[in-house]
Amino acid sequence: MVQENKKAEGFGMPWEDIYGYAQAVKKGNTVWISGQLGHNKKGELAEGMEAQMKQTYANIKELLSRYDMTMENVVEEVIYAMDMTMAFEARKNFKTEFYDNPEAVASTMVGVSGLALPGQLVEIKIVATV
Repeated sequence: MVQENKKAEGFGMPWEDIYGYAQAVKKGNTVWISGQLGHNKKGELAEGMEAQMKQTYANIKELLSRYDMTMENVVEEVIYAMDMTMAFEARKNFKTEFYDNPEAVASTMVGVSGLALPGQLVEIKIVATV
């Protein structure tokens, strides 16, 4: 969908229409990626924090690729986690799987009491630039 020099992308998940939003939007040199979940192409959540976080970053990479971008274009991430300790460990242990240079990404982690889907443990929002 292109509108007012914006290009929006989605995964075709039912909640995109139900809630009404884009998974990612590019305007100018910036891409904003909505909070991503650790679900597969069928909308099924992975089991456990590490698996959900890895799938979440895989979904982020997929969206970035639609704009000819990579994780190297990411300038900021916000991680929303049901369990801060588990999320911190997963992000710490797999940081170089997610980013070639993780210290070049501004990152904020926020503990939350609930997320959109039952069983969801983590959600990650991204800003990327060309």
